[in-house]
Amino acid sequence: MGAEPRIRVSAILRWHDRVLLCRHEKPGKEYWLLPGGGVNSGESLVDALHRELGEEIGIDEDVPVEGPVAIVDSIAPVRSFAAKHVVHIIFAGDLGERSLDAVTSHDAAVRGHRLFTMEELDGVVLHPPIQRFLRRWQPGDPAVYLGALWVP
Repeated sequence: MGAEPRIRVSAILRWHDRVLLCRHEKPGKEYWLLPGGGVNSGESLVDALHRELGEEIGIDEDVPVEGPVAIVDSIAPVRSFAAKHVVHIIFAGDLGERSLDAVTSHDAAVRGHRLFTMEELDGVVLHPPIQRFLRRWQPGDPAVYLGALWVP
């Protein structure tokens, strides 16, 4: 038997007509994630999300969120040294009129942030690969299961 699936919470954070993404790096690769991270044992999904938003983008006050708006199951197609299975539970929030000048990360894995228009999302490596969902999703839409997705 492999390791248990890891639960990751994240948020589609809109600022005007853009979405905020966090840049991560692995050897030789750059990719983007919705801000968020792992859920600790005994921690609610929303509490984990607010903690991670504080760590990854420095927003310590509670951003109002709705959802979950999507669930994505990422399973590595090839078993390697460590099987990888991540269940992404995605919420949504509006950054409203907040100034994003103070957005900073306290997470060593995050190598920067950027606001993307929906049209720009096709040019980035996004984990999980939910560009099509982000382009069509509107606040108030029902939650959706996006199935098992994996990008090496």
